[in-house]
Amino acid sequence: MQNQQTKKLTLAAMMTAILIILGVFPGIPLGFIPVPIILQNMGVLLTTELLGAKYGTLSTTLFLALALFGLPVLSGGRGGFAVFLGPTGGYLIAWLLVPAVLGSLLYLLKQHNRLSWWLELVTVMIAGVLLIDFIGSIWLSVQSHMPLTTALLSNAAFLPGDMIKATLSVILARRLRKIPALQGIF
Repeated sequence: MQNQQTKKLTLAAMMTAILIILGVFPGIPLGFIPVPIILQNMGVLLTTELLGAKYGTLSTTLFLALALFGLPVLSGGRGGFAVFLGPTGGYLIAWLLVPAVLGSLLYLLKQHNRLSWWLELVTVMIAGVLLIDFIGSIWLSVQSHMPLTTALLSNAAFLPGDMIKATLSVILARRLRKIPALQGIF
């Protein structure tokens, strides 16, 4: 039991490091919305798929705490309290909720032997991608004094890339779960 917990904590730290590494890739600005396209949200999805609600939340919280305290771990080398108050703040807050919501849903599906590839992908898209985009849109609307419908519609530009990232995270998670040395951990 203690050995299993140590392995999960180690994997949570490793996934935090992967989230940081994904931040090295600069965001792609869209121009019409003050939120760039980034890879770190794929890392949050992958972290949740591999670690579940508890340890996925721990990993994501650690990552966001590092950003909050000013370490340049966010895409483009950003960090600090001001980032959480800016246009991307809602997306960052959503990253805290995704592991709990998505991880719990994936756990329930797995317990009922219903975790097919397609159902896992749909769950990741709805409880991961759409949750991040919805909460991010609400904050963007408030912070940028933009109508909520405009913020929601502007997030439609992210959906094709987010669907690709969700698909990649499901593929990676499923492959990693098949590695004999990692079975029983994920």
